[in-house]
Amino acid sequence: MILNTKQYLGPCACGRDHELRTKLVVCEYGALERFEQYMDDCGLSGHRIVIYDTNTYNLPGMVHVKADQEIVLEAKGLHSEKGLIEDCMTRFEKTPDYVVVVGGGTLMDFGRYSAWRLGIPFVAIPTIVSSDGFTADICSIIIDGQKKSIPMQAADAVICDMNIIAGAPMFLNIAGVQDILAKHVSIADWKIAHIVSGEYFCDKVCAMAQEALDIMVRCAYELKEGKKPDLEAMAYTQMLSGLTMQILSNSRAASGAEHLVAHLVEMKPKYFENAHGLHGECVGVGTLMCAKAYHKLAERESIQVKPFEPIDEAWVREIFGDLADGILKENENDVLKTFDPQSIADHWQEIREVIAKIPTYEELNELYAAIGAKHTLEELGIDPAVEDSFLDISSAIRNRLTLARMTRLIVK
Repeated sequence: MILNTKQYLGPCACGRDHELRTKLVVCEYGALERFEQYMDDCGLSGHRIVIYDTNTYNLPGMVHVKADQEIVLEAKGLHSEKGLIEDCMTRFEKTPDYVVVVGGGTLMDFGRYSAWRLGIPFVAIPTIVSSDGFTADICSIIIDGQKKSIPMQAADAVICDMNIIAGAPMFLNIAGVQDILAKHVSIADWKIAHIVSGEYFCDKVCAMAQEALDIMVRCAYELKEGKKPDLEAMAYTQMLSGLTMQILSNSRAASGAEHLVAHLVEMKPKYFENAHGLHGECVGVGTLMCAKAYHKLAERESIQVKPFEPIDEAWVREIFGDLADGILKENENDVLKTFDPQSIADHWQEIREVIAKIPTYEELNELYAAIGAKHTLEELGIDPAVEDSFLDISSAIRNRLTLARMTRLIVK
């Protein structure tokens, strides 16, 4: 399957002229055997640095594409941290014409950041489909201890060899399933923000995210029924979801309140000190928590709202400790004060209709359990005592308008 990215370009009914840097997305068995042809198709030539980690370099069946310089990073302890990425760049023998990155989501941030800093293209070769970042231009890195999602540079080409993907442990693919099923919440959050505040919304981009979600729902239920995983379709959903982020230059269509669990697991505030897990696993549990909380809210036929108040500094310092200053800075220009809280109450029935399209906690929990996905806070090492304050904690770390964040304006 070769995804034609041109179909998403140009003037849109939303009023914007959509652009994509990614010219080519390939999800095919044996794709790496045709790698040089794909590079020619994209007009990429010259000095090429190829970056692996020790795991991806030694994968069974890995086709090592031609390189002028290979860099193999130690996989143990490798994570998306600004200092580690810049240290990797010091190993470049010369400034390359483009960088090729072979690996999962963490390594892709090395490619995005390096390409952005040097002003050169980069090519992604995914070895797993456990997240949707391969076609995105969002770099999720740790800066001064705080997880930041920053627009940087998308890959010019993504070459996904299904022979490599098929060799990955199934739990990694399951994490990818959870990452896409999280769009149940992220799409809802985006629609609700648009309803309440008039935030920019694009039907075309939303439809892309919904297509990815619908396909992955089918794949997930086929897994539940014991059928062979449709890895090509699963990979396609990841690539399509990532393109929504690139078009918007933000993760609005692909990441809502549910995604912030993954950041909290890395930041390790109160209740998360012993947390661990893959991105998709964390997001999957976050989806369950949001589904439960959102449906609980929707049981109320009407609501009352209260005036905006800044986030409580004492509470932030209690929960986030040394990270508190960064959290307070993130909340300085709080999106909650950009619209009248009464708008939530006035549009409550519309909001309830959006929530009704999210599967219930019970439905999602049953599905996750059936396909072997992590589905409890305890499985991620998260203190279950956090559940009652989950929405407050998760929404505090990103100044994005989600229903979780709006609960600060809703009278309990």
